[in-house]
Amino acid sequence: MTPTLRTARLLLEPYRREDEDDFVALFLDERVSRWMGDGPEPEAAYRALFGRVFTKVYARELFDVWAVRQDGNLVGHAEIKPNEELGGHEIVYALAPGAWGSGLGRELAAAVVAHGFGALGLTEVHATVAEPNTASLAVLRKLGFAHVRDVTEDDGSVTRVLTCRDADR
Repeated sequence: MTPTLRTARLLLEPYRREDEDDFVALFLDERVSRWMGDGPEPEAAYRALFGRVFTKVYARELFDVWAVRQDGNLVGHAEIKPNEELGGHEIVYALAPGAWGSGLGRELAAAVVAHGFGALGLTEVHATVAEPNTASLAVLRKLGFAHVRDVTEDDGSVTRVLTCRDADR
């Protein structure tokens, strides 16, 4: 079961059903969704994704997925999940644009990484970031992630693969 995590300014907790509209709004914002998965999707796809968090991820305890709150408001999303292509666990995080530039990205990513090394007992965690997403790349470098390789996507874009090892932190 996904545990609740706290940082100095954030609360990471399992989603509640009433979070659906805020979740969908977060991912419908193209400033956020352009960096997530294959980019912007229709609203119906995000509503279906939200439903699967409950029917698949939480119901089967597949991996940890969090609603990220600041002062009671949903300001982001985070997860840590197995990724066969990377050969380990990958962190995923997103913040609403109103939370950008305040250090919350680093705080959020650090909490998820610490959960991976602590509660999950991982020795390394991975992240994949679109090459133009310099803000996320900078956050991850500050947390000890190192660039491992680049993946050229079908559309010609480049995704950076980064890894953080517990022993190197």
